[in-house]
Amino acid sequence: MSLSLGIDIGTSGIRTAVIDDAGTVVSMARAAHLPQDPDRIDAEHWWTAVRTCLVTQVARLRAAGQSPADIAAIAVDGTSGTMVLTDANLAPVTRALMYNSKGFEAEAARIAEHAPPTHITRGSSSALARAMRLRSEDTDNRAAHLLHQADFIAAKLMGVGCGSDHNNALKTGFDPETGRWPDWIGAVFPTNLLPDPAPVGALFGSIDPALATSLGLSPTTHIHAGTTDSIAAFLAASPVRAGHAVTSIGSTLAIKLLSTQRIDAPEIGLYSHRLGDQWLIGGASNTGGAVLAHFFTPDDLERLTPQIRTDRPTGLDYYPLIKAGERFPVNDPDLQPCLSPRPDDDVVFLQGLLEGIADIEARCYAEIAARGGGDPVHIFSAGGAAKNTALLQMRQARLPASVSVTEDTEAAIGAARCTMLTGSSGP
Repeated sequence: MSLSLGIDIGTSGIRTAVIDDAGTVVSMARAAHLPQDPDRIDAEHWWTAVRTCLVTQVARLRAAGQSPADIAAIAVDGTSGTMVLTDANLAPVTRALMYNSKGFEAEAARIAEHAPPTHITRGSSSALARAMRLRSEDTDNRAAHLLHQADFIAAKLMGVGCGSDHNNALKTGFDPETGRWPDWIGAVFPTNLLPDPAPVGALFGSIDPALATSLGLSPTTHIHAGTTDSIAAFLAASPVRAGHAVTSIGSTLAIKLLSTQRIDAPEIGLYSHRLGDQWLIGGASNTGGAVLAHFFTPDDLERLTPQIRTDRPTGLDYYPLIKAGERFPVNDPDLQPCLSPRPDDDVVFLQGLLEGIADIEARCYAEIAARGGGDPVHIFSAGGAAKNTALLQMRQARLPASVSVTEDTEAAIGAARCTMLTGSSGP
């Protein structure tokens, strides 16, 4: 039996999934990230956590009567826009910057001098601005590679620098339609540091033989181009068919609608990723499960949710964020949370938060439809918060299509399914 392994580099930890030829999950494992100063993130800690998770995954496979040597392919997903600069030996020469870092006004001003008015790289929180900040911190000029989070782990698996994928490279400025970085990008960032992006599922190369031996994997195991975390969640949750959509409600809320049309509206944080011969239209909001977790424990949510009367709206009109800043359907790094007035009754307060999340999701799909993307034919739901029964009822009442919660919700499953894509002509 041929198996595929997916590695998801999430915000809270590492998850891995092994699937068989039919796409059925065989085994899963997880490991926590090491505690880090958010302003001084060491990318090597990601790799340490991945190694720990792989050891656990291999042990679980063996316990299930499967041989890790049957893993023929591996792909990695990571948070979009998270990146690091490394030297030629893959040692980080700068800190890593996360997807939600912002405040790069000086870099954004330089980009604005060269990029078209609606280009995805514009703005003080753009991925390209983040890369420029890292380049300025490489004072010894030791950098050889700009690696997105998924690129870094894939390179570590191979033991050599590799390319990127079309999805992770998009926000850094790569155009998956032309297959090129924009001509002007060299004016703001050294082109020799940029990765060579490949379609999702394309073959990068083989695993480092020494690593394979230490883990009990085959030295012929292939490493494939992966994707971003939200697109991996899409691949885990939905068939790859036009009109199908996935809302992933984890720490944040991500919207993806598969279409034959490419639609980009960076002014509201809407953009399209290439997936085979189709386009995943969508964006990500900073609302989501992290807001709920900020105010309520899991036990609180389990106790309070059944008391919510979804047929009696609160009228609170919240915009639930933990801190200032929103990406989609409003692209405003200074947008303030709206969480007041807070009722004395926690049930009503929770209901108001859930209504706010559902309203934001509905607005996301409405913005896509208004720009020619059409309404979805079905919405699959992924992520822990998507299982909240009250939220599911609210979403169904607001959304233009039927909503279901999928069994396969882990991005690691979608990462594993990347290896089953052709990497050129689509799924």
